Amino acid sequence: MSAVWRRRLRFTGLVSGGFAAGLFLAGLLDLPVRTSAQQALPAAQSVAAAGRAVAPAPPASLEALSDAFASVAEHVRPSVVYVKSERADSDESVQLRVPPGFEPFFRGFPGWPNVPQQPRLREASGSGFIVSNDGYVLTNAHVVDGAKQVRVRLFDRREFKARVVGRDPTTDVAVLKIDADHLTAAPLGNSDATRVGEWVLAVGNPLGESLNFTVTSGIVSAKGRALNLPNRTDRSIQDFIQTDAAINPGNSGGPLVNVRGEVIGINSAIASETGFYSGYGFAVPINLARHVMDQLIHGGKVHRAALGVLVRDATANDAQYVGLPEIRGVLVQDFAPEGKSARAAGLQPGDIIIAVDGQPVEYTAQLQQRIAFRKPGDKVKLEVARKGGVRKTIEVPLQAVPERAETVSRAGASSPSGDEDSAAAPMPALGVTVAPLDRAAADQLDLPDGVRGVIVTEVRPGGPASESLTDPDNGPDIIRSVEGKEVRSPKELREALNGTKPGDIVTLRVYNARSKTNRIERVRLGSSSDQ
Repeated sequence: MSAVWRRRLRFTGLVSGGFAAGLFLAGLLDLPVRTSAQQALPAAQSVAAAGRAVAPAPPASLEALSDAFASVAEHVRPSVVYVKSERADSDESVQLRVPPGFEPFFRGFPGWPNVPQQPRLREASGSGFIVSNDGYVLTNAHVVDGAKQVRVRLFDRREFKARVVGRDPTTDVAVLKIDADHLTAAPLGNSDATRVGEWVLAVGNPLGESLNFTVTSGIVSAKGRALNLPNRTDRSIQDFIQTDAAINPGNSGGPLVNVRGEVIGINSAIASETGFYSGYGFAVPINLARHVMDQLIHGGKVHRAALGVLVRDATANDAQYVGLPEIRGVLVQDFAPEGKSARAAGLQPGDIIIAVDGQPVEYTAQLQQRIAFRKPGDKVKLEVARKGGVRKTIEVPLQAVPERAETVSRAGASSPSGDEDSAAAPMPALGVTVAPLDRAAADQLDLPDGVRGVIVTEVRPGGPASESLTDPDNGPDIIRSVEGKEVRSPKELREALNGTKPGDIVTLRVYNARSKTNRIERVRLGSSSDQ
C-alpha cells in the first residue's frame, strides 16, 4: 500500500472517530435532533421559507410598549392644538427720502421729515392642549406674549379665535378659551409622582405647520431643573422636568405625557447652542401649572403669598455648617422689603429651611411651590437648621407678594471712623483683597443707606472664596459681616477672622452693588499664609 493511501485511511479513521464521539456526547447531553425553529415551522411553509429569512417574533414586553405608545398617541393627539399668534412690532419712525428738489412738495406731509411707519404684524406659533370639554386650553405664557390676536387649530382642522384668559410669566403658563364644546380634554396626571427614567411622549407642532401634531418619545431625564432664561426674575418658580424626548421650537405649550396617557408637564424650553433639539428639553410640571391655571380661570391673575425672604439652594458648606448629614434645604439669604413678619417670627439670615409643615424641602423651587399658592395671612411652620446642629420650628405668617418690587431709598453710607485703616489689604484666609467703603465709594456705587462693610477689590482664582465672592467686574461685592459680627474696615475683617483655622467654614453676609441684593455665603477658609 502506498504512503498516499495510508495517509487517506488514517484521515478517514480520525473523521469517523470524531463523528462517533460527537454522537456519544450528544446522547449524554440529550441535545435536540432538530432546532426549535425547525420544529415550529409547519410542513406547508417549509419549502416557501427555505429561500428566505424568517423574522423573529418581538419580545412580548417590547410589543406591549410599542402598543402602549401607539395607544397613548392616539388618545392624546385629539387634545393637542396648534396655536398661532399675531404680534404688532413696536411703532417705528422712518426718514422720508425724496429726490433732491422735491422737498417743498412734501413739507405739508404729517410728521415730516420723520413719517410714522404702519405697525407690522409678526406671526408666531406654538402648541397647547385642551384641559376642559368646554374649550379651556393650556399653553406657555411666552407663546402668546404680546399677542394682538390668537387662533387655535384643533386636530380635526377646525380653527377658532381664542381669548387669552390670563398668563403668568413667572411660571410660563397661560390659559386660552375658545368657543367650542364637546372637546376631548387631556387627563392631567401627578408630576410629583413622576420618576426619573419613566417613558414619556412629547406632542406638539415643531417647526410650525409643516410638522404639526408630531409625537416624539424619550424618558424623564431629571427633575427640579432651574434654567437661566431671559425672562427669569427672583419671583420665577422654576422646577422643570428634563426630558430627552425631541422638543423643538413650536413644541412650546404642548403636553409631556406618561405611558398612561396623563399630562405630567407643559413643554417649555430647550437647551441648545443651535436653537434646535440637542437632547435636552424642559417642561413645566403639571402640578405647578394646575395651581396657576385654577387662579387664572377664576380670577384672571395669579395671587401669591411669600415668606418675605431671599433664598438660594444650600451648598455642601452650608450643610456641614449646620450639621446636616446630606446637602439639602434652602438657605435664607436676607429679608425682602415685605419680610417684617418673618423677621419678627424669629427667622434669621443663614437659617436653612429643611421642612414646611412637616414636608421636607430639598431645593428652592420646592419651597416656592409650597408657599406661593397659599393665602396671605396663612401661617406655616418652618423647620430650620442652624450652626452646630441646632433645629428650630418657627411659625411664620405669609405676606402678599407686592405687584411691583419696592425700591430702597438711596443715601450715602456713613464713612468709617477715623481709627480704621484706609488702605486695601489682602485676606489670604479668604483669598481676596478688600478696601474700606468710604462715603465717596458709597456714592459712586449708589448704595442704599445702611450698607457698610469692606469692598472686595480682587478675588484670587482658585482661592477659598473664588466661587462665592465676585470682583469689581461683576459687582463689586461688599462684605458686611463675619459670623454675625459687622465689619467696617479691613482691620475689623481681619479681627473677625482671628481664632479661626484653615478648614473652618465661616458665614459671610455680602451685598452686591450691581444686583442691589444681600446674600449669605459660607466659605471654607484656607491658610492665612496662602498667597
